[in-house]
Amino acid sequence: MSFMQPSPVKYACSCGVLNPINKLFFCRHCPKLRCGLCVCHEIESHFCSNCLENIPSTEARHRKNCCANCFECPCCQHTLSARATTVPVVRKTEESKDTKEGESAGGAAAAPTAPASSKPSAVPTTKKMYYLSCLSCRWTTRDVGIPDQGVATGTWPDNECLYQARFNTLVEYFQAVVLQDKQEKIDFLRRKAPKQPKFPSLTDRTGLTVSMIRRQIGWTEKILPKPRPVITPAEATSEVEELPADIFTEPLNLRNVTTIAQRHSQPAEQPTSVSKLYPQRRSLWIKRSLRCRQCEHNLIKPEYHPTSIKYRIQLFASCHVPEVVMVRCEQPLVAGKSNAILLKFTNPTMYDMTISLLTDAPEEPEEDEVNAETQRLKDEQDTATPVIKGTNLARQNSTREVAREVKDISNAAIVPLESEFVLSQRDDSKEFDEYVQLPTEEPKFIVWRKGNKVLIRLQFTPSEELSPNTEVVLGFFMQYTYVNTVTNASEKKEPTTHALHSRVFITAGTTEQKAN
Repeated sequence: MSFMQPSPVKYACSCGVLNPINKLFFCRHCPKLRCGLCVCHEIESHFCSNCLENIPSTEARHRKNCCANCFECPCCQHTLSARATTVPVVRKTEESKDTKEGESAGGAAAAPTAPASSKPSAVPTTKKMYYLSCLSCRWTTRDVGIPDQGVATGTWPDNECLYQARFNTLVEYFQAVVLQDKQEKIDFLRRKAPKQPKFPSLTDRTGLTVSMIRRQIGWTEKILPKPRPVITPAEATSEVEELPADIFTEPLNLRNVTTIAQRHSQPAEQPTSVSKLYPQRRSLWIKRSLRCRQCEHNLIKPEYHPTSIKYRIQLFASCHVPEVVMVRCEQPLVAGKSNAILLKFTNPTMYDMTISLLTDAPEEPEEDEVNAETQRLKDEQDTATPVIKGTNLARQNSTREVAREVKDISNAAIVPLESEFVLSQRDDSKEFDEYVQLPTEEPKFIVWRKGNKVLIRLQFTPSEELSPNTEVVLGFFMQYTYVNTVTNASEKKEPTTHALHSRVFITAGTTEQKAN
């Protein structure tokens, strides 16, 4: 299969969504497959992709998620570069300065100076100035009349919006509304809650502020709420700007008209002419971590530094779940005719796996066993988590997972394998060594075996009701053994073996018309 083509093999996530294995994650604490909808997305850091400056979240919010030093070209959206140029500047000589100082001295006698015709009163010099230029489309800040700056970064002016004052007023108004609603909710909960003792002990008063004591005894705060700013409601008008007089007489030059992408890059103004395009600050990028919604453990956690592309925690499904790759079908697909497909299985772990392909879902453990296992893991987590001043720092399951059935989209019946087979552990050294595998007695459905890879032959029959040019989808349950090396208890360090299963769907191809 090509890298750009969609994968024909898809796994069913715990939420019932089908995804290829490269878009899934594996939680070692649950243990279950997770997709992008089963995890919580958390922002780790903000950074600029051009200057690689790491920016705190509060500062990024203050800057409106834009870099203070980098700009984008308004025409082609490439990064602008600062270019230096020399500008002639007239600088006055020291003699002229001494003359001015003598004149401002008042009654003091001025020193004799040479006549102005003997030496020039000004000396021409050059000064280095900077402007922004795009190396892709050759756009510069001089095209829109932005003056050159004496410093390369930090002094470029922003194009202010005409409605900025209106936006600021609306923001202040709705912030006051939110604060007032929040205060009313707090007062309602305080009146509804049972009253606490009005006089705290002396040991408690030593670490409390006045506002906390007033809140504890039920008194209201002395801070008065801010009055809401008065805003004028927007009014619709029927007045529309008239078209320019030369719109029907002058020929239209499309090079001077902005495109839709250029207008969307500046939503405040949305200019129609290229001469009104101004450089925009480059948007910040983020590094995000993924957390399981069920057990709240991290699945993906990147490095904090922007220049690093490594991960502190990376629980990709391709590193823990057997990978299934479709090789080919032995015969053309015909409805109702028996066929065979070649599948390659790969073991990505450092332990052997026992795999079996089933047509029906394997038996789930009883509810009592599941509750006992959950209680055991919770006890292990509680014992492994420290307790400080009576507060338990163990993570609580904030989300209850609801089992969802996977929609069966298969339209072909597979023939179950005669027996289960074993996938050897992954050994990177065998790929570089001349390893000769000794002949062993293998089941008939195994075509070849090399290292941690096995190619099998699976029999199936497409449904007779399929019409020509219909995709044939195979569905089966893949049960495998997984050795989990993660434990929450400090005294138990032995790995545990779990019997897991995943629902796999394979798109074998399209059916052909039956031969007469």
